[in-house]
Amino acid sequence: MTVTIYDVAREAGVSMATVSRVVNNNPNVKPQTRKKVYEAIEQLGYRPNAVARGLASKKTTTVGVVIPDISNSIFAEIARGIEDIANMYHYNIILCNADKRKEKEIRVINTLLEKQVDGLLFMGGTVTDEHIQAFHTAAVPIVLCATSDEKGSYPSVDIDHEAAAFDAVNTLIRHGHRQIAMISGTLQDPANGYARFQGYKRALETAGIEYQEDLVRIGNYRYESGVEAMKYFLGLKKKPSAIFAATDEMAIGAIHSIQDEGLKVPDDFSVISVDNIRMASMVRPQLTTVAQPMYDLGAVAMRLLTKLMKKENVDNARVILPHETILRLSVNYLD
Repeated sequence: MTVTIYDVAREAGVSMATVSRVVNNNPNVKPQTRKKVYEAIEQLGYRPNAVARGLASKKTTTVGVVIPDISNSIFAEIARGIEDIANMYHYNIILCNADKRKEKEIRVINTLLEKQVDGLLFMGGTVTDEHIQAFHTAAVPIVLCATSDEKGSYPSVDIDHEAAAFDAVNTLIRHGHRQIAMISGTLQDPANGYARFQGYKRALETAGIEYQEDLVRIGNYRYESGVEAMKYFLGLKKKPSAIFAATDEMAIGAIHSIQDEGLKVPDDFSVISVDNIRMASMVRPQLTTVAQPMYDLGAVAMRLLTKLMKKENVDNARVILPHETILRLSVNYLD
């Protein structure tokens, strides 16, 4: 049978109010009495009811985190940053994987809010009108992590995806490449896919290079779409000299597609991307990429949420973290 606070109080010979004060670390309990209560808790195996405590205090010390794809190493690293800061501030995490499905994301958001979480972190997906509608029903703070909403209505922590893509393509241009193809994410994703596509176009325009529609293929951010996109580029009569992939996974797919044809990176094709997942330094040749500070994205987002939950003053609710170009071996520096 479940051990209750009443059982602990009876075993320790104190009131239930005294047990409650001990469990909640109230200093107004004599050391001898506190010792008796702890001994009773240990003897009976009592576990405080977090739900009941939350109802009484209107705080559950729990944060809900919606992750679009738990198999994606980017989100795993961001989640590590979230959890480390949550532990530091004594919050528990409920992590929910949504399989990159909007309907499941909405359902998970509503479920977490029903569970009376103290705050919500929405990570890395496209923020649609349906998401905004679900957020509007929340009576708790919400922070967007590695994404943002178009109107900037919600606090967010992200990088400048357009600038990151610009820097990646500009790296190729500065080293002599002019025929540059792109493996893009979905253009219906304004915070990430479309922004990186715009960075690609801006870099070409700045360098006076004509944009060619047949040098752009739309992928889904994953390895397999990089493989397929590169097969298309390999079939072109006038092939590109360099590939910019919107994610490392797609870039690695492109590299393997090139190698499957008996060609070499970077001798035959240079490849660059954005993210800097762990596999970027493991693939051969090592992948040149623009690094997102993934751990910091999670850590800063969680710290921002703790401030909002504690109603502390927040100077900047829309945080843009810096990115960094990591030069490795997948780019042929023609100059």
